[in-house]
Amino acid sequence: MLDPYEIRKDFPILSTGVIYLDNAATSQKPRQVIEAVARFYESVNANIHRGIHRLSREATEAYEEAHEVVARFINARSWREVVFVRNATEAINLVAYSWALRNLREGDEVVITVMEHHSNMLPWVAVARMRGARVKVVGLKRDYTLDYEELERALSERTRIVAVTQASNVLGTIVDARRVARLAHEVGAICLVDGAQSVPHMPVDVRALECDFLAFSGHKMLGPTGIGVLWGREELLEGMEPFLYGGDMIREVRYRGGAIEASWNELPWKFEAGTPNIAGGVGLAEAVRYLQRVGMEEVRRHEEGLVRYALKRLSELEGVELYGPPPELRCGIVPFNVEGLDPHAVAALLDQRGIAVRSGFHCAQPLHEYLGLTEGTVRASFYLYNVKEEVDALAEALEGIAAIAAQAAGQRAL
Repeated sequence: MLDPYEIRKDFPILSTGVIYLDNAATSQKPRQVIEAVARFYESVNANIHRGIHRLSREATEAYEEAHEVVARFINARSWREVVFVRNATEAINLVAYSWALRNLREGDEVVITVMEHHSNMLPWVAVARMRGARVKVVGLKRDYTLDYEELERALSERTRIVAVTQASNVLGTIVDARRVARLAHEVGAICLVDGAQSVPHMPVDVRALECDFLAFSGHKMLGPTGIGVLWGREELLEGMEPFLYGGDMIREVRYRGGAIEASWNELPWKFEAGTPNIAGGVGLAEAVRYLQRVGMEEVRRHEEGLVRYALKRLSELEGVELYGPPPELRCGIVPFNVEGLDPHAVAALLDQRGIAVRSGFHCAQPLHEYLGLTEGTVRASFYLYNVKEEVDALAEALEGIAAIAAQAAGQRAL
């Protein structure tokens, strides 16, 4: 079983005493990842696919192996289906501009949900506007879960792509992505899954999901910033034009008869133009190895227990309002508000007590407006190194903050 107290010893930043509950924004990095990146720069650093000298060969091997490690982690059919990008945002934009922009026609439809992060919303709005297509938004049920019946009604023969988060970065709501993918395929559409909040926190198998694309970021799963992943079905990636053009993404470039002719490299390099984040890929592979040693089922079990405990503790506090589905239907995210206080004020007061949380709209303003939370929320988000004592500290701090807010409100009423 996962022992968070032992795991915490691997994370240098946690020894500073900070209570870090902002994992949905980015995760902390274990010593193993930090050292892997340092080793690369200290002993292997060179560009890939460009030299026959030893360092270039070793760098190339490490970077290509990183693709293989990630492919096994998500059960891809081939590492050729794994494209390294900067983050999940770039991965989604790659699909929007390399697939959707070339396949959408006037009158076509893209279906998303109101839970989507701006990164899985705005690219579709942009390409739909360019092509004369329409974006349809599916809502939630009263229990904060996706309204699958509304989703079915939204789909039609005009639907070309369904883009959905597997886990909401605000509510933590877990979506049945396989069910969504099957519904999309029934009408001839493709399905993209935003896995930014799911891949780091639960087992994710792209074959079992039956989706066509999966996007996620390394920095949310113990890896470095600046490295992310787009997984796509090989036949779809083969048929897509590159998103960026330049070095390494070409097979050859010729100057013939006064014209430039070019052909593209094989997968995944066709979509990895220029010098990539090689050290980031190495660090991401080490992060994946770390998570595999722990076990993703154990990560999920641990987080569900923490969420269950947090909901119990925070629900006992007067003046604290909680949002989201039951623990078994959400990942390690607990959004809340304190009556009478702006979310940013609450986050600032928690920061004074050494507790790091996120406040505001969390890059999902439409969802907050849909729920009537026009000032945003405070979000506590957990990971494998968080412990119940940190939940207790959060609850105790919020109890004091809520009491101060209630006292201030009473004085204003006099």
